[in-house]
Amino acid sequence: MASSKSIQKGQIPINCQLCETDKVIKWKCIECNLLMCNNCCDKIHLKFRNAIDHKIIDIKDVGCHDEELNFTNIKCSEHSRQFSCLFCKKCDSLVCPTCVSKFHKKHANDLIEISEAYEMKIDILKKRQNQLENGKASMITKKGQLSRLKAIENSKHMKVKQDILSYQKSLKTLIDNYFQQLEKELDRTNKSVLQHIECDLAVIIESIQGVENNKGEIKDFINNTDASKFFHNIRKMEKSIALPTVQTTNTYNTIPKFIPGEIMQSNVGVLQSDVRQSMELSVNTVINKTFQTDLSVVTYLCPCINEDISTWIACDIDNEVKRVKPDGNKLKVLSSLNTEVYGMAILQSDDVLLSTGGSKLQQLNITTGKLTDTVYNVKPLLATAIYITSGNKVVVGGYSEKLGRRAVFVMNEKGEHKTIVTGSDSGRVVVLGQGGEIINTYTGHTEINKDKQFRPVSIVTTPKDNVIVPDKDTHSLHILDNDGNLMAYHNKNNVILYPCTLAFTPKGQLYIGCGRTKGSTTNEAKIHEVTITGC
Repeated sequence: MASSKSIQKGQIPINCQLCETDKVIKWKCIECNLLMCNNCCDKIHLKFRNAIDHKIIDIKDVGCHDEELNFTNIKCSEHSRQFSCLFCKKCDSLVCPTCVSKFHKKHANDLIEISEAYEMKIDILKKRQNQLENGKASMITKKGQLSRLKAIENSKHMKVKQDILSYQKSLKTLIDNYFQQLEKELDRTNKSVLQHIECDLAVIIESIQGVENNKGEIKDFINNTDASKFFHNIRKMEKSIALPTVQTTNTYNTIPKFIPGEIMQSNVGVLQSDVRQSMELSVNTVINKTFQTDLSVVTYLCPCINEDISTWIACDIDNEVKRVKPDGNKLKVLSSLNTEVYGMAILQSDDVLLSTGGSKLQQLNITTGKLTDTVYNVKPLLATAIYITSGNKVVVGGYSEKLGRRAVFVMNEKGEHKTIVTGSDSGRVVVLGQGGEIINTYTGHTEINKDKQFRPVSIVTTPKDNVIVPDKDTHSLHILDNDGNLMAYHNKNNVILYPCTLAFTPKGQLYIGCGRTKGSTTNEAKIHEVTITGC
């Protein structure tokens, strides 16, 4: 019982698709897409037009055969009785002999084989596919940025809302206290006013009572019937009874009116845009100049702070440290030193600190060109990477293969260190707090580092307090915020290859020191001067 091997999940009887009998199927025509028995393959199929050019394969090879495209049986879209024979690049279309003779005589230089056109179109599609992959990676990055931005904004919203509610509560307490003070002041004023009024009121009441008493005495005197007594006492009565003089205040204080104050935004607070916290989601680079060095790789690069025209560069393969300055598109060597170098950082004096293979850092004098020992020591480890913070702290990496230990030392100007961070992992960026605690780690981008591990080899801080990390093997720059979260990445050009080290010049230009191209044995490492925006 015959069955097609292309059906993987079970065996289903299939008849010959020409004679439709249950004869054993032995062959398949790729062009006709027909399954045939021996008889139909030898006698029936051969009668088909152009059957001699058809490709016949054994039924056992179905599913294993890598089918080739047949470009000989494509019918012309303009002349249905003819087959296309060539492809016109100028018209971007297939053509048959009639098309060539009638419409494409002047396109002789643009006519190519259909197979060549197919390969050309496949190349275009593959490029578009790569563009889509890059676009997808960019969109995934932007999606991550927007997700983080959303989380940040939600967090800020909650904090600002809490600040408003807290201030509202505080303001309400202040207002309540103020109104209580107003009420107390009003009560005190009222008490004072009433005291004065009540005092004068008591005087008047007393005077009225005196008048009433005098009136009574006069009434009694008038009603007296004893004339002798009347005239005997009348003079005394006239002198003693007189209208009393009432001593009261002419003016009185009054209760003050309440005049509501105007509630202003300045009294309560306003919402103000936080420009410093805004996040730019796109990073752009413009290459201003490219300098070729005579080093195998520019491993370390430090522009001078005071002499902004010169730069220290170093190579850990060639064991060379040089001070150079631009001379057109070339670099003029001002001084050089042969020494092992595992790390380099510039001091305010434009001298450089070097890790030269020992535990103690050395200082290279810009004037004398001599090396001297410094107070910075990471014993029993060997010093590697060096970084100087804005607060003049010297951060030194140390390692020991024998001890199987790695550490980061944060030292003051005297070489004293209280902060030591240890670890054994590579391929990550670690964000440290002021006390040396690990805040966050970054281990690369899911799309960019899908095939090649993230291998950070340098780091630089941007003017916006973000950081840029070069990923040499993927020719990309990872831009992180100061918490170690990916903001953006840049790998959209084919010029900045194998970036190894980064540094900003005093004028704000970014220098990118690179390695030589893969397979090269010449000393031709490049330095790119770049204007970078968005980070």
